[in-house]
Amino acid sequence: MRVRLPLLFSLLLCAVHAQAAQRVDLDYHVRLVPQADQAEVRLTLEKGEVIRSLDFNLGEEGTYSDFQADGQWSQEQPGRGVWKPAAGKAQLSYRVRISHARGDGRFDARMTEDWALFRGDDLVPPVHLDEVDGTVLVARLQFELPEGWKSIETGWKRIGKNRFRIDNPERLFDRPTGWMLAGKLGTRRARLGETDVTVAAPIGEGVRRMDILTLLTFVWPELQNVFPRDPGKLLIVGAGEPMWRGGLSGPNSLYMHADRPLVSENGTSSLVHELVHVFSRISDADRSDWISEGLAEYYAIELMRRAGGLSEDRYQVVREHLGKWSRDVSSLRTERSSGPVTARAVLMLQELDREIRQRSKGRHSLDDVARGLMRLDKVTTDDFIDITETLLGGGSKALDMRLLR
Repeated sequence: MRVRLPLLFSLLLCAVHAQAAQRVDLDYHVRLVPQADQAEVRLTLEKGEVIRSLDFNLGEEGTYSDFQADGQWSQEQPGRGVWKPAAGKAQLSYRVRISHARGDGRFDARMTEDWALFRGDDLVPPVHLDEVDGTVLVARLQFELPEGWKSIETGWKRIGKNRFRIDNPERLFDRPTGWMLAGKLGTRRARLGETDVTVAAPIGEGVRRMDILTLLTFVWPELQNVFPRDPGKLLIVGAGEPMWRGGLSGPNSLYMHADRPLVSENGTSSLVHELVHVFSRISDADRSDWISEGLAEYYAIELMRRAGGLSEDRYQVVREHLGKWSRDVSSLRTERSSGPVTARAVLMLQELDREIRQRSKGRHSLDDVARGLMRLDKVTTDDFIDITETLLGGGSKALDMRLLR
């Protein structure tokens, strides 16, 4: 059998790359300590010599403490810590405070005697990695739970009891990010499309787990049609007072307060809004938060409409409400989109979708713009305009340039 030279050359390159890549285990061990409102975290590198340094952003003073390291640990700059691991098996251990109160006194992370609700992003702070070329870290996360606690749920693949595989192809250093919930829990599970969905909450917190699954099942096909990016796993967590009364998305996960309605009186859905963030993963820059927040709210309405949960009459009432709410908005450009700014963005996006459908004779819609934005690491207002005008083959009447300056 004859093999063409280009194919043979490609196979040789793959073989050389496979031999050159050095897979090194990185294990996270987390022991939850409710009586201290802390987690004891230990990072273990199989071969410390493959990592030149890990430069951690420690953030708010007092969150992390009691650092011990094999090798060199230094905190010469405020809010930063640098670990240069020793050769061979090397460990870094520290403590992290779990509960975190926002400015209004409500919590976006909390630990009680019976449960803990937090983001994995806080277990291991953001880090800049300097490694030997060709190193591939294989990360796993293991939890040690207090006596009487039933289970731990994360948005990552479970590979054993309280053990998870952390694998993010978009990052060199796999951190255990996203929402996590441990303790005495009630859970409901379903498989929607290609995604394993878990809805979990502490027992007695009033989270309507089956209601959430029912709404997800209802809108899921429409969500898939717009955002062809099915996460392997999705975790939805929630709790009641004194947790923050809103919704927040994270990698493969989202949080909803127990009292938050699945569909609000103005016809939108906080649950679908956060779900759009999880699926689209659109991140903005240059005072363009109106894009990610506007699209999430636009689809929180539109997906309900397409799924048959919003009549045309009700849709027009929603538009009227958005118009009244946003009538004083003179610009969409801001670092953090407020409610009125987001409402004004939704109205503009609805008009833009109508324009695209009319000018393309139904071949295209705003969905195509959203898919184009999904391919970018960071999205700006100029990116949005460029993608829209490329799709239209010219300028757009629906895009109000006065709002986009």
